[in-house]
Amino acid sequence: MPTISLCMIVRNEETHIARCLDSVAELVDEIIIIDTGSHDRTAEIASRYTPRVYPYPWKDDFSDARNYSFSKAAMDYCMWMDADDVLDGTERDKFLLLKETLPPDTDMVMMKYHTAFDEAGRPCFSYFRERWIRNRAGYRWVGAVHEVIPPKGRTVYSDIAISHRKEGPGDPDRNLRIYRKMLAEGTPLEPRHQYYYGRELYYHRQYEEAVSVLLRFLLEEEGWVENKIEACSVCAGCYYQLGKDQEALCMLLRSMSFDLPRAELCCEIGKHFLDRGKLHNAVYWYEAALHAPKQDQSGGFVLPDCYDYIPLLQLCVCHDRLGDRKKAMEYNERAGACKPYSQAYLYNKQYFESL
Repeated sequence: MPTISLCMIVRNEETHIARCLDSVAELVDEIIIIDTGSHDRTAEIASRYTPRVYPYPWKDDFSDARNYSFSKAAMDYCMWMDADDVLDGTERDKFLLLKETLPPDTDMVMMKYHTAFDEAGRPCFSYFRERWIRNRAGYRWVGAVHEVIPPKGRTVYSDIAISHRKEGPGDPDRNLRIYRKMLAEGTPLEPRHQYYYGRELYYHRQYEEAVSVLLRFLLEEEGWVENKIEACSVCAGCYYQLGKDQEALCMLLRSMSFDLPRAELCCEIGKHFLDRGKLHNAVYWYEAALHAPKQDQSGGFVLPDCYDYIPLLQLCVCHDRLGDRKKAMEYNERAGACKPYSQAYLYNKQYFESL
């Protein structure tokens, strides 16, 4: 059975780190904690779980810190988690089973990463990340921010999920600050980081600059398809904020020049038409979302609700406005089958019963 080194980089995480380590400490064979400058009790709490707590100067470079954490590992595989991540109870049995059954020639294990949750605590935003990486096999983290290990070798996809349960806002300006510093120092942004830089600009409401960065990224031959599809969505969001609705629609449609339609984009196009009262057009795109194949293992961001619950709920609205109440009720019930606790579904149900 393979051995696992849990490798973490942390800073001022006294409110999270015990919860994280409690969820996984008994499942791994070694814990490495790299403290990049905490001013609270993070290192003290971590030392209750492992003697291997190391100080390390923060250099505005996540890859540098993660590579240092991996350099301390002695087990067969390195596993990374952030301090506000947790391995929920039902996932722990699957974790142990994977250790027992992992093919010996595996180089990398991809696991789901749940980063947002609905009102019932079910994941509504997820994607696959490299989680176990063979130690001393030449794997290196790259990227000062939004760091990644380029995949190679035999990769296994697992349905085990790590949940990111952040409490508090953190530092919302950190990533943008790092990108600005890189540019000020003359460090060119590779295509992947052009995309993430454009996203950071969007989050900071710097829409004109975000559009400029994202349009340049879309022309890059080396850009990853999933990033390009998502860049179209982010760029459309910028155009909507700038009052350029037609340009926004064109960007959403441009996403389909890169690959098959994603349900996420179909829902955005459906909303564009629904908001403008073009109900038949909206119906077309929400139906397209229902039939779009889910690209779970593409590595891109996945919004599971866009493949059933959201288009079903919106089709209920469209058909109600079109005067077909029977069909509207049917779609609402189908949405309720996905999320019987949904306030929107329950409101619609009460609305139909009152008529």
